[in-house]
Amino acid sequence: MKILMVCLGNICRSPLAHGILQHIADTKNLGWEIDSAGTGDWHVGQCPDRRSIAVAKKYGVDIANQRAQHFTAALFDKYDRIFVMDRQNYADVIRLAKNEEQRAKVSPFLDDDIVPDPYYDDAMFEPVYAMVEERCQELILQLSK
Repeated sequence: MKILMVCLGNICRSPLAHGILQHIADTKNLGWEIDSAGTGDWHVGQCPDRRSIAVAKKYGVDIANQRAQHFTAALFDKYDRIFVMDRQNYADVIRLAKNEEQRAKVSPFLDDDIVPDPYYDDAMFEPVYAMVEERCQELILQLSK
């Protein structure tokens, strides 16, 4: 299974989801390929935000080697599932879909909520990590059936 996590800049939320889900999938020997991207292109080539790196490291997940990439329509063909962190990310990704098959790959990361962007609030990185980790555990159960 190939999964892409998407947020705005690809430096806070989606790198956490990418790293956490890959870590869990690897420990369960699922052979999944997880990646992440941003709907904005400001941080392309940069590593995740230092605060995301730090909170992930605190829980044994290394995301320091990830590099931000920009979400493009070509990524629809590379991934089986695309999870977006908020409503604007969803709208931006869906806008690039060329057909129903591509639109069907896109889902909110959280079924009934958004993952808040912690970029402007240092105190949000811990709760965002916990929220993302919980959802990644659920995704492992749902998608590995």
